This record gives sequence, structure tokens and C-alpha cells, in this order.
Amino acid sequence: MKTLIPVLMACFSIAAPAQTPAGVPEVYNRKVSSSTEAGRSVIRLDEGDGAGIAWWPKLVLSDGTIEFDVRGKNLPQRSFVGIAFHGKDGMNYDAVYLRPFNFRATDALPRSHAVQYISIPDHDWQTLRTEHPGQYEKPITPPPDPDAWVHVRIVIAYPKVSTFVDGAAEPALTVNQLSDRKTGWVGFWVGNGSAGDFANLKITPSER
Repeated sequence: MKTLIPVLMACFSIAAPAQTPAGVPEVYNRKVSSSTEAGRSVIRLDEGDGAGIAWWPKLVLSDGTIEFDVRGKNLPQRSFVGIAFHGKDGMNYDAVYLRPFNFRATDALPRSHAVQYISIPDHDWQTLRTEHPGQYEKPITPPPDPDAWVHVRIVIAYPKVSTFVDGAAEPALTVNQLSDRKTGWVGFWVGNGSAGDFANLKITPSER
């Protein structure tokens, strides 16, 4: 695990007011590895059943901005990659994630499922799609390359959560949080059957 520390620290950028993250994450339901790719420090979560998270429990965020690079794959139903926030443990958190295999889908319906908000445990994607169709998942315009790195910026101003993709001026998805959690851990997130690559995590807390 010690070999992870240089890459993990290179992956972080914390803006003032600063907090010091742990050198290695607390991992839920996954294994984590690290590498360097074209000068980029990369953290990888492997595939597995159910959702998996790499938390930094000493890094607590309330309102603020989370930026990161993420890479999934163009594999139907096998690539769900994003960020969890306001987390308490592996079963209590909010998250925003991408479905890269839907970015450039031929049909409009799957394209509209490109970016998703969830609030676990009470509001998973199935519940939200059934009870609030089209409200907590949206398309991404223009659609990114599903096999390439994608930059994501999430702005949290409780209860509002806005998600911007690849430098877009307008958010791809804006929702009000469905949980009453106003603070908590931040962590890389992958969905059922999915692996994911992550880099360049930058967290900027806001002063309330």
C-alpha cells in the first residue's frame, strides 16, 4: 500500500481553506492501484459486484467545488464512473456519475442517461428514473469520447448540485440534493461491474 502514496498525493490539489487528506484511501468494495500515464498520476478502481468507493475520510467537504478527470469505457452496462460526496460510509452518500457508453448512443433515450445523480441509500438510479424520469439524469452536449479522459466539475451549494463536463459553460445536470447530509467524505466512485481511472482531483471548499 505504501507504493500508492506518491501517486495519490500527486492526484490531489486542495485549495484554501486547506485540509490535509490521508495519504491512502479507505476503500469500500474495490481494490485500488496506481500508475503514471503520460505524466498523469492515475488511480484505478477495479471491477466488482455492486458499487465501489475510494474514500478520503480525513477530507471533509461541505459546500465547494470538486474537479477531477475520469475515464471509463464504451462498454454497455459496464462503465459507471464518478464521484461520491457528503459521504458517511459505503452505504450513505450522494454521488454524480457518468455512463460513457451512453454518451454517443444512436437513440435519444440512452443518450439522455449520460450523467446521473443518486443519493444512497434511499434514492438509487432505478428509483429516481421510475419516480422522476428525466430529472436526475441528462445527456451531455457535446457528447465526449466514451473511451477518453473526461473532465468533470461539480459545484455544491447545498442543496443545489451542478455538474459541468469538459469545460462547458452550462451544467449538464443541476439537481437539489435528496439527502439532508450537508457535509461528509469525498471519494472516487464506480458502479456495478465497473472499473474506472481517476486523476487530477482538486477540491475547493466554499466559506458559508
